[in-house]
Amino acid sequence: MTGENQSFKDTGLRGVKVASTRISNVIGDEGKLIYRGYLINDLAKNATFEEVCYLMLHERLPGVRELEDFSSELKRRRGVEDEMIDALKTRPAGSNPMDILQGSIAFLANHHPHPALMTRENELDIGISLIAKMPTLMAAFDRIRNGRDPVSPNSDLGHAANFLYMLTGEVPKREIERIFDICLVLHAEHSFNASTFTARQISSTRAHMFASISGAVGSLSGDLHGGANERVMEMLMEIGSVDAIDDYIRKQFESGGKIMGMGHSVYKTKDPRARILEPMVKDVSELNGDKKWYEIATTLEKKALAAFTEKGKTGIHANVDFYSGALYYQLNIPIDLFTPVFAISRISGWIAHVIEEQFAEAAPKPMLYRPSADYVGEYCGPDECKFVPVEERQATST
Repeated sequence: MTGENQSFKDTGLRGVKVASTRISNVIGDEGKLIYRGYLINDLAKNATFEEVCYLMLHERLPGVRELEDFSSELKRRRGVEDEMIDALKTRPAGSNPMDILQGSIAFLANHHPHPALMTRENELDIGISLIAKMPTLMAAFDRIRNGRDPVSPNSDLGHAANFLYMLTGEVPKREIERIFDICLVLHAEHSFNASTFTARQISSTRAHMFASISGAVGSLSGDLHGGANERVMEMLMEIGSVDAIDDYIRKQFESGGKIMGMGHSVYKTKDPRARILEPMVKDVSELNGDKKWYEIATTLEKKALAAFTEKGKTGIHANVDFYSGALYYQLNIPIDLFTPVFAISRISGWIAHVIEEQFAEAAPKPMLYRPSADYVGEYCGPDECKFVPVEERQATST
């Protein structure tokens, strides 16, 4: 018989504090996101992604010379070994880009002279290299799978513009560069989300940076985490027009389906990143001369919120994925690259957390994450089950 002591409740660790951090804070009831003391609204308005990366890694914003040196270092490290490009050419064109990214990060460890040297300086060195190389790997794979040669990094361009350039072969307009740069800022960090916790848990075993980041990429790939932005765009494409929204919502409610991009495990009001992204979707729509996706998304958000409220389901608002999908699509980024783009940004936060997990002195850290569980499996009596030799066991139908 199965165990009868099931008084516990599975919570997905929600509300369980597992560590202290100086990196970021999510205040869900107020709809606030803070990076090392700075509101995301201020950073999105005023900072570049390179500045935010520096903030993540060094716990403060850089000065002019520091930012110049840091940006130059990122540019210097963008290139990847020929063996990595050759390996990408052997992958099936239909491969999931997140699988390619996860595997590529693990392979990069083979090209680093000291991947397992556990010093702050070495882990920081690996982290900077990963920030620089991840966009190159993803852009190269996308071009290779489409029968085109990879485009080499352009040292005259910033981080955001260079990725779009390597993807398309064309230097983006200034307006598009800034919009995409803000997207990277918005996705850079979000406290102990699933992928960040994965990175810290792996790091707590004293595994190296490459292993921690590779694991985080795997965690991000799921539909309930980073993969949701792809599902949002697929939903918008399925709806197709503003006139079809009411019918879509009705069918989702009747079938028990979801309105992708609505709701968040922490925010009880509209995700502050969604508030910033919404007008950006409008801006890109106007630049492209087509407001279709902006109109569908904004109308769907309003009608879905009203439908949830009518059914007594409060606190279900648009999250970051709701608008990022429509924005990336209008930037001509392939849908299955939406989540890799998320990773290209979130890598900065992951690295900061891995370093904090290993070296922070401000608060005690677990030697190893090792949660307990309530066993609810089979019991054969007051003691353990009695082992019966295979020839004496009775067959049971399944």
